[in-house]
Amino acid sequence: MKKSIGQQTLVYPHPVFIIGTYDIKNMPNIMAVSWGGICCSKPPCVAISLRKATYTYNNIMLNKAYTVNIPSENFVKEADYVGIVSGRDVNKFESTGLTPVKSTSVNAPYVEEFPLTLCCQLLKTVEIGLHTQFIGEIMDVLVDENCLDEKGKPNIDLIKPFCYDSATKNYYSIGSPLIKGFSIKEFKSKK
Repeated sequence: MKKSIGQQTLVYPHPVFIIGTYDIKNMPNIMAVSWGGICCSKPPCVAISLRKATYTYNNIMLNKAYTVNIPSENFVKEADYVGIVSGRDVNKFESTGLTPVKSTSVNAPYVEEFPLTLCCQLLKTVEIGLHTQFIGEIMDVLVDENCLDEKGKPNIDLIKPFCYDSATKNYYSIGSPLIKGFSIKEFKSKK
């Protein structure tokens, strides 16, 4: 039997996205976001939701662009940190030792050390309540060459992304594959 635990912002897993933007002085900034995901295939789009109070909110509104950077497990402390402090007060690239790189496809920086980046042009904003959803069209995907398989596809085992649990406020690694996707053509119930 299931027990109600009330209305909450709970889903598994929460992604860990590091959002790259430029501020009004063209200074690079990054922020951790866990409220987001792919939202359209044609055009390819990813959505993130931010509060208006965040520095990144204003940066996206200014430049109409952002990057979604996927950190590897080796950068979990940096990811946590950039989600706590504000770019108004701290240069997060300097304090973490991460390297900003200007995207060639959108007006936003990406993190050189992170294995996967989506370069996004702002397509639409949706006012929801406390948060604004930014829908960005993915203009380019950048992947470290050492994280590609023999067919040139990103390899999750090499990228080593991690996820966030908002209920316990912990980060978790991603486990082993369970089955090959789109492989179950027939199914018989166990009941």
